Formats: sequence, C-alpha cells, structure tokens
Amino acid sequence: MDPYYWESVHGNFGDDLNLWLWDFLLPGLREVRQDTLLVGVGTVLNRALLPAGRHKLVLGSGFGYGALPDMSDRREWDIRCVRGPLTARKIGIDPKLGIIDPAVMVTEMPTFQNLPKIYRKSFVPHWESTIAGLWPTICATVGLNYIDPRGEANEVIRQIAQSELVVAESMHGAILADAFRVPWVAVTTSSSINSFKWSDWAETVGVTYRPRHVPVSSRAEAIIKGARFWGVDFDAHQPPPDDPNKRPIDEGLLVATREPRQTTLRLAAKQMLAAPSTLSLWQAARATPQLSADHALAERKERFLDVIAGVRRDYF
Repeated sequence: MDPYYWESVHGNFGDDLNLWLWDFLLPGLREVRQDTLLVGVGTVLNRALLPAGRHKLVLGSGFGYGALPDMSDRREWDIRCVRGPLTARKIGIDPKLGIIDPAVMVTEMPTFQNLPKIYRKSFVPHWESTIAGLWPTICATVGLNYIDPRGEANEVIRQIAQSELVVAESMHGAILADAFRVPWVAVTTSSSINSFKWSDWAETVGVTYRPRHVPVSSRAEAIIKGARFWGVDFDAHQPPPDDPNKRPIDEGLLVATREPRQTTLRLAAKQMLAAPSTLSLWQAARATPQLSADHALAERKERFLDVIAGVRRDYF
C-alpha cells in the first residue's frame, strides 16, 4: 500500500507528515495490497491530483480545491472516512463518516509525548505567506516564535507542541495545536485561505472557524495572493488552478524578498509598510484563544481508531 500526499514545491508540513504517520498507524502497510493508494491527510480529493484507474483507500482526506473526481465506482474507491461532515456531504456519503483529520493522531506517537514547553506564543503562517512575506521579522518585533510550515514536519510539529499558545493561519497549525491541547487563535491574510476546509475540521471537534484578519505584510505577498496592500488591489481576477503547484508565481518577486544585501533604509521602509500587519498580529496573539473540549477530541480519535482497526482486518 502506497501512502499518497500532495507535495508542495515549497514544502508544507501538514502534507509531508503523510510520509511517516501511516507507518505508525498501520505498521507494515507498504508490504500489503501494493495496488492500493492510501489517500490520507490533506485537501486532496481533487480530480487534478489523484490518478485515475488505481484503487484508493480514503482515510480522513478532505475536499476544498478544484473539482471532485468521480468516486462512484466502489471497485476503485474504498472510502472509510473523510476529514469532516462538509466533505462527506460534498461527496455524497453519510456525514457520520466525516470523523476527523488524521493529523491529530500524531499526538499518540512516543516521539511527541511529554515535550516541555519552550515557547510562550508561536505563529504558524500558511505556506503561501512564507514565500514573500516579512513574517519572521514581524514575529521578532511582537515577541512571537516564528514556525515556518515549510520546515521538516517533525520539527514543525515539535515546536507547535512546545508552545503555550499558537496563532495559526495554517490549518494544520491549528489542528496540531488543538490535538496537543495548546490554545490557538485563527488568522487569515487573504481570501486565498480556504474557509471550507477549516470549517470541515472545526465541526468535528465542536469549534467554530472565526479567523481574525491580518493584512498581508508586503507588496510581493499581495501580488502572489491577489490581495490589497496599502490601498492597491493586486487581484488578477483569475480562479486558482486545481493544483496549487501550478499557480503561476513570479520568481523575480521571490528573489527580491530573499536578497541578503538590502540596505538598512530599505529594510526600515519595508517594516514601516508592514506596520498594519505587525499591529494586527500583536492583537491576535492577545485575543481569546479557542480549544476543543477534551471529550470531543477523544471521541473522534476513538472513532478513527475503529476505522483503522477495520482497515487492518480487511487489508492485512
């Protein structure tokens, strides 16, 4: 059995954890049913991403982008559960099969248990925000630990677990914080953040997606996201591609943001233009956080483990 995951060209820990999570949950899976593709963590129920004609076992995946594949042929699709009730309704199955995002099961791994708290407050942006934003500098200004979602998944998750509070634009930043019982505050910088997938997960644990708006931090970030920056609208009025890796991004913008020899004056000017972002993130870090009830999370994890037990019976 081959675990599938969407591999961002920039890196994204919420997808990358598929590389090892399933070996923990289903030891020996790679030696059985090699014709089967295990479709797990991620917003990957998307016609542009999943190969046609191969048997697929769906365990906790979500919908959110592009168009759904034709999932009517049960010889090709074994749908055991999906991320949440919104995805379940979208694909026409019982909403009770919208159980939970499997990423919450990371907390059961010995390597992530009993970790000491190191960071008082941390910020996990969406991966799109990292490629052209000033968020590391802004976090340093407002006293937040900056967690780059493009980093190695184990390290990103460890830092989330070792925080006392997480401000999350990354959905899996919030999911993992909640799973580790770390209070979290949701933020969004643009309309490119997908509220459907957030609400899909939130319903499973009885919380509500209420993101605080934080303005984009730079002109380059606004161009990439099609957002407004200091009154200038950079919306290209084009629908995003089904596969985010195919979204056109001007590499010149990225090179400019990574330029190490920027003058002190130029850096100061960028920080001044990012002042609204700085203030909004500072306010978000002081807002009342959310956390699902212990019993709600535990009940969903138990239901997911029941699904895993069924997979073991049927595939091993």
